[in-house]
Amino acid sequence: MEFETSPYALQDTLECSDPTIPTDESNLVIKALNLYRRKTLQSMYFKVKLHKRVPHGAGLGGGSGNAATTLFAANKLLGGIASNEDLLEWSGEIGSDISVFFSNTGAAYCTGRGEVVEDVTPPVTLDTPMLLVKPPVGLATPKIFKSLDLGRRSTADPRGLLDTIAAARGVDQDAAVNDLEQPAFDNLPELAALKQRLIESGQYRSVFMTGSGSTIVCFGSDAVPDFLREPLYKDLFISPARLITRKPNGWYEHSGLWKEPL
Repeated sequence: MEFETSPYALQDTLECSDPTIPTDESNLVIKALNLYRRKTLQSMYFKVKLHKRVPHGAGLGGGSGNAATTLFAANKLLGGIASNEDLLEWSGEIGSDISVFFSNTGAAYCTGRGEVVEDVTPPVTLDTPMLLVKPPVGLATPKIFKSLDLGRRSTADPRGLLDTIAAARGVDQDAAVNDLEQPAFDNLPELAALKQRLIESGQYRSVFMTGSGSTIVCFGSDAVPDFLREPLYKDLFISPARLITRKPNGWYEHSGLWKEPL
């Protein structure tokens, strides 16, 4: 993302590399700028260029990350009027998944709607290889939550799962719990089939859906199994990935540990 102030503008300008992404008031980037001005009583408008790499509807927090980056950048450009704690608190007003990006370490245990953020030590090593696999269809978060069967939720304690992952220094399959897999797989059975094939490939320590979908995370390796080269999967988004954190008062930077998507 690129940012610059527009002292003489009467509105913000957002340019996006993905023409399917709206650039009006419905975009979280514009919502973040409006929020920042309202909270700080500033009148500055901005020009933003967004090179969209995280697919829309992937469950990877791409839009939320864009919003958090926008709040951080606007604050930086205007002299750091707000504290990190301010930005964390305000961000919950426009989205439940934005606040986590303002954790002081970049790793957090989140409760409530996601806006209650507790800093934690990263439970796995940041250079752990992972592969992201997303089918060409997305899943609407509201629909997924409406389809959640509360009676089929995991009984595992989330804090206990975090402790288990930290102790194992990685995510084993039994600890890869996401209650939203049930409604996602009910709505998109082929996603469940894709997960199972990835597990059966035997190449990963664990395989699980991220967020409300529809991305499947393969933990422990970024090798691409041969079956993903079949015509059935020709439209998949496939990319290696690594985890990143941030230093206090800084922002997230590319790890440099992954290669360009296939």
